[in-house]
Amino acid sequence: MRQQSPVQWSFLLSSRPARALALAGLVTLGACSRHEAAAPAPRPVVALAVHADGQALQAASLPGEVQARYSTPLSFRVAGKIIERRVRLGDTVKNGEVVALLDPADAQKNAASSQAQLDAAQHNLAYAQQQLERDRAQAKENLIAPAQLEQTTNAYASALAQRDQAQQQAALAKNQLQYTTLVAGHAGVITAEQADTGQNVSAGQAVYNLAWSGDVDVLCDVPESALASFAVGQPASVALAALPGRKFSARVRELSPAADQQSRTWRARLTLINPGADVRLGMTADVTPAAPAAAPGGVFTLPVTALFHQGRQPAVWVVRAADNTLELRPVTVTRFYERTIVVSEGLKDGESVVLQGVHTVSAGEKVRPIAPLHPEDFAS
Repeated sequence: MRQQSPVQWSFLLSSRPARALALAGLVTLGACSRHEAAAPAPRPVVALAVHADGQALQAASLPGEVQARYSTPLSFRVAGKIIERRVRLGDTVKNGEVVALLDPADAQKNAASSQAQLDAAQHNLAYAQQQLERDRAQAKENLIAPAQLEQTTNAYASALAQRDQAQQQAALAKNQLQYTTLVAGHAGVITAEQADTGQNVSAGQAVYNLAWSGDVDVLCDVPESALASFAVGQPASVALAALPGRKFSARVRELSPAADQQSRTWRARLTLINPGADVRLGMTADVTPAAPAAAPGGVFTLPVTALFHQGRQPAVWVVRAADNTLELRPVTVTRFYERTIVVSEGLKDGESVVLQGVHTVSAGEKVRPIAPLHPEDFAS
């Protein structure tokens, strides 16, 4: 603005209207100057400095039970009356060992009848073959009509088919007789008795339950909060109540692809590595999955209200200490709890994280961090 000389000011102020106009102009210029200098105040946000827990995340243990990898029922393939049981609950059996017998009388008679039918069919076949050979020789000499040779040939083919049928019936009857003897198909331990001597059983009805020897599994039901720690191939630690003070290594072998409709848990099977002879089937176990990889120095526990998403990637809002502006930081969430989350990657110790209103802020926004009025609401 151009400066006015004293003479000019005295001229302007010599009249009352001019003096009022000049004063009004000065007030307007001062107000405009103050309006341009005023800057918007930083937006207050609820934020706290986060600190690492200082140790790797400890996974919660789950109850389990020791079981054989394979467990199958032993049953007869034919119906009958049990006349003998040779093993009892807890007995160890070998592959091919006889464990029970049915009354074989009916099966023996059926086998004898089938063998008699086979003998008769073989005799008829031998006779039909001899007759066919004679008729062929006579047909060469034109001693019989061609129709008679055709009849003989047909009789031989029918006798051959009857012999084959009788052979199959005899073999089937022989198998039925063998099925009256129950044999263990694998080495293992009898874990259940489901039929007694003198009882009539149907074909396929379980008499014993056999737990195979070999690999030993631990079964447990995994809730949704711990599902990430039970991927196939993931290592785990197993403690047995019957063997206090000892830890066994295990590895997740199988995980159910769907949750149980009632319990909403996933059935996991873990294979024990070198279990030893003192590990018995049916023992109760505590299964602890291997702790997931943590950030250097530990992991960070945050309230669930701090969680945001950048696309499909979990993220949190971090207040940069240099200029108090917001930055959307992608993070790795290791575990979800009812009120908190565990972050293993993406944060540094001492950084301020927005705890509330994460959907109302934007990247680059200048803010003023304030502590929550009730810190206990954000406690883990």
